[in-house]
Amino acid sequence: MARFSMSRMPLTAWGVAVVVWLTAPILIVAIMSFTGSESFRFPPSNWSLRWYRNFFDDPNWYQSLVNSVQIALVVMVVATLLGTAAALGLSRLRSRVGPLLQTLLLLPTVVPVLIAGIGMYSLFLRWRLTGTPMGFILAHTVLSMPFVFISVSASLHTFDRRLEQAAAICGATPLATFFQVTLRIIAPGVLTGAVLSFLGSFNETIVSIFLVSPTLRTLPVQMYTSVAKESDPTIAAASTLTTALTAVLFLVALTVRAGRSKTDEA
Repeated sequence: MARFSMSRMPLTAWGVAVVVWLTAPILIVAIMSFTGSESFRFPPSNWSLRWYRNFFDDPNWYQSLVNSVQIALVVMVVATLLGTAAALGLSRLRSRVGPLLQTLLLLPTVVPVLIAGIGMYSLFLRWRLTGTPMGFILAHTVLSMPFVFISVSASLHTFDRRLEQAAAICGATPLATFFQVTLRIIAPGVLTGAVLSFLGSFNETIVSIFLVSPTLRTLPVQMYTSVAKESDPTIAAASTLTTALTAVLFLVALTVRAGRSKTDEA
């Protein structure tokens, strides 16, 4: 046992080093967001919540946050419904067309985002959707739906169809079977897909740059504009808040999945 533990020490040390390497920039930015100085400084010479107050008091920053949250919530609902429906439909499709449809659904994860942004801009400009909430929702839904499809498809891969048959034999309607049997079992996959679609929309930058207007911009675009035009620690505060939101949502999803797994084992 001791020899086995000693052999694992280099691998553990390497894993810790990788984690530190990946998280160090995030921690440094978070620490700099609490500075009271006019510019970035690490470590801060004095500590303050000045730039967090500036983030919520500045109409440009606050409104961009509101826009991102509103768009991401709508995208989460639409992408989750469409992605779940597509995964359920293709899992029951016994045809040579199935792999082709699956490839089409996963294309947004393969096509470079810059190419997708240029294509959507050209198309949405013709449809007069650039700079509109609907344009953002449509573009982000196309990019986020594959994450829902992949997550739900993974849950359906281990789903036992005989449970649906048993429910039908007991007299359950197809709708009742779906909500009481199928959806309850694949709920962790649906939840994970919903979280990923929300974060995908909330953090989308490249495509959003092509769709912004003077009156409508999202938080990632505002952050990009801030870096390009000015330099104050408000961007550090915005980055810290975005990272914290992402971490909280992932923790919620992991907690729900872990609780569901314990329930299933019991």
